[in-house]
Amino acid sequence: MLQLTKPLAFIDLETTGINLATDRIIEIAIVKVLPDGKRSIKRKLINPQIAIPKQSSDLHGITNEMVKDAPIFKEVAHELKQMLDGCDIAGYNSNRFDIPMLVEEFLRAEVDFDMKGRRLLDVQNIFHKMEQRTLSAAYKFYCNKVLDGAHSAEIDATATHEILIAQLQRYPDLGTSVESVLKLIGEETIVDFARRFIMENGVEIFNFGKYKGRPVAEVLKVEPQYYDWMMKGDFPQYTKQKLTEIRTRSLLKKN
Repeated sequence: MLQLTKPLAFIDLETTGINLATDRIIEIAIVKVLPDGKRSIKRKLINPQIAIPKQSSDLHGITNEMVKDAPIFKEVAHELKQMLDGCDIAGYNSNRFDIPMLVEEFLRAEVDFDMKGRRLLDVQNIFHKMEQRTLSAAYKFYCNKVLDGAHSAEIDATATHEILIAQLQRYPDLGTSVESVLKLIGEETIVDFARRFIMENGVEIFNFGKYKGRPVAEVLKVEPQYYDWMMKGDFPQYTKQKLTEIRTRSLLKKN
């Protein structure tokens, strides 16, 4: 039984995307658990005042039509703040996403949402702490064997192969081919392995710095010296190679 000395609010958000600066909340749910065990629940659909991308709607099922008559965040901010007053906050991956996104929305709404004195319990961190994600732990879990000689390249690679075979046997939905596995778990579109750029709607986007969230080609067009800065900077060579490819493609298109 969970023992509480103050209320614990479990929060979850659905959003237009994952960029804290440019994306917005479209749904919030709060499950507030009191020290005596009683629960209260608040759920709100919110008009983000920007379009919800199709890939986001495909993920959470919330469309532009569903939120067009919903209140904007500023209209419900005080109500949400009141629900969360005096609460510690819990969630799943909440320290990295839900809480930062919620704080951004309160700031935009000019509502003082004080985080001081709140304990933040991210349940995902418990999962990762208690169910270790090391190769040795996976080998024990899937193959029921102890990985002797871990961190020997050949032993680790062989163990990884055995783990995949065991996963295919445990999860029939994976199929038996690379194609079927990636179809189920999703195949990440990688621009550069350092993740300085990401792909959104077929366009390379900056994933860091002052231009985070903006198309790379667009930035290089208006501020060409940014290319020189990156090429001289301490970035991986592959990142520089991809940057050059994007710049070259952009210049050829212009000509």
